[in-house]
Amino acid sequence: MTVRLWSREGEPEHGAEFRRVLWTGEHSQLVVMTLPPGSETGEETHWETDQILSFVSGSGKAVVEDEERFVAAGDIVAVPAGTRHNFVNVGPNRLVLYTIYGPPEHPDGAVHRTKDEADAAEQVGREEPRR
Repeated sequence: MTVRLWSREGEPEHGAEFRRVLWTGEHSQLVVMTLPPGSETGEETHWETDQILSFVSGSGKAVVEDEERFVAAGDIVAVPAGTRHNFVNVGPNRLVLYTIYGPPEHPDGAVHRTKDEADAAEQVGREEPRR
């Protein structure tokens, strides 16, 4: 087994992609996401996947089901499987977050520079994780 180590604050500086899968294990997955000002993850529901989001920088709005909350660096949000959610950058700077999916939600090593690129990959079926 190979142990991986990342810098929580430093990793997002390697790139500003919308989504970059850092690690995929048998039962979970670590992803870093960067949302430019005014952008969002997009409303979605992961029917079989729990998601834990940890915010590194910027400010945003978490919309989980019908509840809205402000989020900023240091905040953590847990989204149980089957819960509708969206995260919106409401600040003037990038909103950077780490998300842990359990089980994995995206293909190992996937990198999507923009939300449009991520959506296009999903449309053609290239967003299925290995299971």
